[in-house]
Amino acid sequence: MVGKNNFNNKVVIVTGSAQGMGKAVSKKFGEYGAKIVINDVNINNLKLTKNEFVKSGFNVIALAGDVTKSSDVKNIVNQTIDHYGRVDILVNNAGVLKPTKVVEIDENEWDFVVGVNLKGTFLFSKAVIPIMQSRNWGRIINFSSSAGKSISTVGGAHYTAAKAGILGFTRHLAKETAEYGITVNSVCPGLIDTEMVRSTIDDARVQAYADSFPINRLGTREEVADLVIFLASENASYITGASIDINGGDLMI
Repeated sequence: MVGKNNFNNKVVIVTGSAQGMGKAVSKKFGEYGAKIVINDVNINNLKLTKNEFVKSGFNVIALAGDVTKSSDVKNIVNQTIDHYGRVDILVNNAGVLKPTKVVEIDENEWDFVVGVNLKGTFLFSKAVIPIMQSRNWGRIINFSSSAGKSISTVGGAHYTAAKAGILGFTRHLAKETAEYGITVNSVCPGLIDTEMVRSTIDDARVQAYADSFPINRLGTREEVADLVIFLASENASYITGASIDINGGDLMI
């Protein structure tokens, strides 16, 4: 069982954390005593989330930036080092979803969806690995999806392709970094009750999907956050290169 003080003095970067699952993950780390770096491109939401976390007594800094731009990523990591002196845990949560059919996806939309989901995961991982290697310890948790193992429930092919790519990247990176005490794993949420899902499909369709799952509801962002906490803890020190499903039984393989 993960103790409430297990993450004291650990420094965690969570990308895309001004709302949704990223915010829930950051909040959970704060409750467990970690020093949190929240990141998002939405500056207003980022400020609101930081203020909320400060009121909760969390040790937090907010760093705006685009995960698809290497200069922004390097700047965020450098500012984290300047402020906290280390990076112990990276959660690559930033993601976007578009429901567009293949024949209607233009090149810019393809690049945008694949860029945020997959390229952002690559850029941030690359930036923190040398820091983790120097300390012989690290945790990288990547957000894939049930879509990465099957097809997306509500997203398009670009989303499915990016999430599948994250699974391959996770396995490869886990092999490369294990000797340095770094574990790399993916979480694969199914349909989770987030702003992104609610803005993509209407309530009737949400309910229809929920009714079709073996566990007849959408998952909560807090349940996903609990899984991330476990994978970041010492309790998961022998787990690497894995993809962990959390989907209410919607996909069983």
